[in-house]
Amino acid sequence: MTKERVIEIKALSKVYDTNEVSVHALRGIDLEVRGGEFVAITGPSGSGKSTLLNILGCLDRPTSGSYWLAGEDVSKLNKDQLAAVRNRKIGFVFQSYNLLPRLPALKNVMLPLLYNSRQPVSDAECRRRAEAALAAVGLAERMQHRPNELSGGQQQRVAIARALINRPSLLLADEPTGNLDTASSEDILGLLDELHHEGTTIVMVTHEPDIARHAGRVIHVRDGQIVSDLLNGKGDKEERP
Repeated sequence: MTKERVIEIKALSKVYDTNEVSVHALRGIDLEVRGGEFVAITGPSGSGKSTLLNILGCLDRPTSGSYWLAGEDVSKLNKDQLAAVRNRKIGFVFQSYNLLPRLPALKNVMLPLLYNSRQPVSDAECRRRAEAALAAVGLAERMQHRPNELSGGQQQRVAIARALINRPSLLLADEPTGNLDTASSEDILGLLDELHHEGTTIVMVTHEPDIARHAGRVIHVRDGQIVSDLLNGKGDKEERP
């Protein structure tokens, strides 16, 4: 059975107007990502991949075109509505972890649940789910440690647990190994591989070809357009119905 579309983008464009100059960051992009795919987006600096990520993450809106996320048209939503969608449907993993330094790992992971006013959970359930998420990423023994007491790889695992706590439709990873050494990078990529095999839909932005090869599909962006869409980065053009 064909899996449902998590991402469906049609003729997506983004234009920034600055000092009477129009900058076309994205130029009519079409893109589909189905449930359970692991997709890497690559491209040089200024290619538009960060702009695309911001729109996929509901951090920005397109100038024109449509964006459907898990069956919901989010391209015309206002800022408050986009914030609600982000919290319900998207988990974020950033290069710099973005953990609150004064909170232990457990409370960092609990934060998205505390801000999810549409689907409130009890304190006990919030704690139970955060503990389960940390155990799933191999940090059952480090729940009460603050970020400065954790290695970079461990901090990124906390960030992944936090991203998954609301059971999002989409996990977005922005250069998730950018601040890590080789061994820690392999650990994080192994964890993403596990999540992919468990059915998590992942879109990862990276400028490193070796990192992109961990994805099942590699999309290369240049000058605001998709210039290639390959299965496993092996040169087989991805065909979509």
